[in-house]
Amino acid sequence: AASSANTRRAYAADWKHFCAWARRQHLEVLPPDPQVVGLYITACASGKVAGDKKPNAVSTIERRLSSLTWNFSQRAQPLDRKDRHIATVLAGIRNSHASPPRQKEAILPEDLIAMLETLDRGTLRGLRDRAMLLLGFAGGLRRSEIVALDVGRDQTEDGRGWIEILDKGMLVSLRGKTGWREVEVGRGSSDATCPVVALQTWLKFSRIGHGPLFRRVTGQGKTVGAERLNDQEVARLVKRTALAAGVRGDLSEGDRATRFSGHSLRAGLASSAEVDERYVQKQLGHASAEMTRRYQRRRDRFRVNLTKASGL
Repeated sequence: AASSANTRRAYAADWKHFCAWARRQHLEVLPPDPQVVGLYITACASGKVAGDKKPNAVSTIERRLSSLTWNFSQRAQPLDRKDRHIATVLAGIRNSHASPPRQKEAILPEDLIAMLETLDRGTLRGLRDRAMLLLGFAGGLRRSEIVALDVGRDQTEDGRGWIEILDKGMLVSLRGKTGWREVEVGRGSSDATCPVVALQTWLKFSRIGHGPLFRRVTGQGKTVGAERLNDQEVARLVKRTALAAGVRGDLSEGDRATRFSGHSLRAGLASSAEVDERYVQKQLGHASAEMTRRYQRRRDRFRVNLTKASGL
């Protein structure tokens, strides 16, 4: 489970968080004791772990519990999450603290085109950002998958995929959360919105022929570095360009700032591609159609009107 670098960092931080709490409570962390873990997640829910009195969200508590389970198993001492001291407490936390999940806003094609217009095509940074937005949208890629791509196969130790440009489009091979998969990215109807053209333009002017596909641009925008971008850069790019383009201008600026993230690109493809659902599911790398439907933010709203269908 703990395959990606981000997951490993989160699991390590959660284990440190748990150990610090146990030390203050004069409790032992090993061997795993369901009663101690139950007390810990109760403290997380009430905000009494670090003294800042800020309760953890249910999703955070569930992630911390997964982290503990993994860390205990790494020490060959499994934790029984079904034990009543954990299961009962977690059920109570979910009932008392859970709120409906707030999904990120989907970036639709017209939104994306407006966002692209905010970027300067005359700069290396602008060319790179155009390529990232178009590839992320058309490929339905996660932000971690975008920045983990190399130009070619087996070029770096930290690379998790590569690209191959063909006549009809681009083939992206990547290792994501669900294992290795191939993503087909077709050419666009015009060069201005074609992800393949955008990527070719970036590679041409950046003179990148080997290694990480997307890198930092420094020196007043004239120098391309050797290091790959951090995945947070994708999230910041989506948020910044969405705000600059006035996407969802009907909302306050503060509200808009929280609505967009790297996942907005994946949700946008799922919401706007008018094709059979199974093709969208394959593109996004989802194991189930139900997960794909969660990404279809605006497309299916009121498509089926059961009020009228019932005769009202």
